Amino acid sequence: MIDWSRIDTVLLDMDGTLLDLYFDNHFWREHMPRRYAEYHGLDEAVARAHLDAHYERHAGTLNWYCLDFWSSELALDIVQLKEEVAHLIAVRPDVPAFLQTVRASGRRVVMVTNAHPKSLGLKMRETRIDVYFDALISSHRVGLPKEHPDFWQGLQAIEPFDRLRTVFVDDSLPVLRSARAYGIAQLLAVANPDSRQPLKDTGEFDAITSFAQVMPPALAAGAQSA
Repeated sequence: MIDWSRIDTVLLDMDGTLLDLYFDNHFWREHMPRRYAEYHGLDEAVARAHLDAHYERHAGTLNWYCLDFWSSELALDIVQLKEEVAHLIAVRPDVPAFLQTVRASGRRVVMVTNAHPKSLGLKMRETRIDVYFDALISSHRVGLPKEHPDFWQGLQAIEPFDRLRTVFVDDSLPVLRSARAYGIAQLLAVANPDSRQPLKDTGEFDAITSFAQVMPPALAAGAQSA
């Protein structure tokens, strides 16, 4: 699914791609309504409905990913609330081996995430996978979410790459379509971003359920000789 002979740069999403999306789904759908209800003295079902309306209004915008925005909007310390369930942050199987192998191959490895810098910092603290990357770039630095067609030009200004010699892996179809419109040559979806949910439909994109499926040839050769 990846023609490694034509790849110099590997762009990787974080949540749902490198990390299990269960943490984020649990946080926004379960933990937040519970704590919001407690703080504001609401029934949990009422709190959930209220939050769902907020989420829907800002979905796909930079606000949706901004912890400072949500802290102000909901009058809660979102970073502290995330700390309460930080033990649920988990790296997807085969990700460390994949990152190690790609980095060892001499290709540039860049994380490109919509996550707010505070969320990115928390997750790197918990997982330590930042050691495998040449760069970690939050869309907040670009000023646009990855779904936006102008995001990729903004990324180019920060992290130059040859779109014809780049592979990008993400679990979001709107983001993948945005990357395709920009001309990134090789695109790959993740079919199981949340390990506790059924496989998702990845539309027109080839998809993986494990990074073991797309290891660069070097690891496969090493495994055969072992």
